[in-house]
Amino acid sequence: MMLSGKCFRVFTAAAVIAALAIVLGPAASAEAGEKTYKLGGIFSVTGPASFLGDPEKKSMNLAVDEINESGGVDGRMLETVIYDTEGDPSKTVTSTGKLINRDQVTAIIGPSRTPTTLAVVPMVKRAKLPFISCAAGNKIVQPVKSWVFKTAQSDIQAVAAIYGHIKQRGIKKVAIITVANAFGESGKEQLIEQASDFGLTVVSSESFGADDSDMTAQLTKIRQEDPGAIVCWGTNPGPAVVAKNVKQLELDIPLYQSHGVASPKFIKLAGDAAEGILLPTGKILVANQLPEDDPQKEVLTHYIKAYESRYNETVSGFGGYAYDAVYLLARAMEGTDGDKEKIRENLENISGHAGISGVFNFSKTDHNGLDPSAFVMVRIKDGDWELVE
Repeated sequence: MMLSGKCFRVFTAAAVIAALAIVLGPAASAEAGEKTYKLGGIFSVTGPASFLGDPEKKSMNLAVDEINESGGVDGRMLETVIYDTEGDPSKTVTSTGKLINRDQVTAIIGPSRTPTTLAVVPMVKRAKLPFISCAAGNKIVQPVKSWVFKTAQSDIQAVAAIYGHIKQRGIKKVAIITVANAFGESGKEQLIEQASDFGLTVVSSESFGADDSDMTAQLTKIRQEDPGAIVCWGTNPGPAVVAKNVKQLELDIPLYQSHGVASPKFIKLAGDAAEGILLPTGKILVANQLPEDDPQKEVLTHYIKAYESRYNETVSGFGGYAYDAVYLLARAMEGTDGDKEKIRENLENISGHAGISGVFNFSKTDHNGLDPSAFVMVRIKDGDWELVE
């Protein structure tokens, strides 16, 4: 059975089981419970990274309800067990342990951040459990780990998109400022490694703490090197502080951000300082500007309408990471009767799957499955996103 992306008003797995219990009694309820697939979710629903985890949790529930409404997977309903990690690695480890040992889930989706993902990778490998991260760091899937996949676009492709645009502008010297965590280190590695491929020289490399509230010292050092562009790599709130400091220092230097800030939250945090900033992003932020023949346009349009109608808030690409993960897992679970090794093998063989984050083509050597077409460059203009041709 191939799953439909059409959205209807749905009942959750819990509601279906409850209804059967009322009509047919406890025996029927137990039997229905045996015919569900339990999916675990670990997201930063609250805390500093809630702009990632909250839409991911909501999108996971949305996707599960859509799939259940269309008949589930081989007639089995999907059920979610979701924990809030608050973006904390130790809480993520604890929650993952619960999902594996107590809840006995079929697969896990999340976490929201690269550091928290890396903290639990050894656990899912030991448990031999299908695991799809919603974080972006390359180290999550490089080198390839049998049970570990991710739906967020790659740092490698994000850097290539930024540098390609910088090269088009005839710029030769760049400065980089990266957050001091696993996501920032992954980005820094790619920014330095790929520079020569685009004829660029990194003339300054600075860093900032995830909770730092002022980066004027680093930016003052950068100004002294006279770069043609600045690339900031991090997730909120740090990059918004960098944007504000660039404006306060009146630096007349183009500022690029990573895909880690591709959400309305960044524009809200940066305020007027966001104007003119360029960044690579998944196509969701400019879905209405895409040509009709774009392979992602239909699923993007559906997801945006379904999410905004259900939650009365604007979508971001981050929620799409979890939405894609649910549909990829559901496709991989078909015909497996819940056998985790078969699910893992099926994930590795998925190709041509048009999702929110791109068109997925997994393989034994690629557990991200996305190519450069997953990114477009956008500019922030008048508090909104503008597709850069």
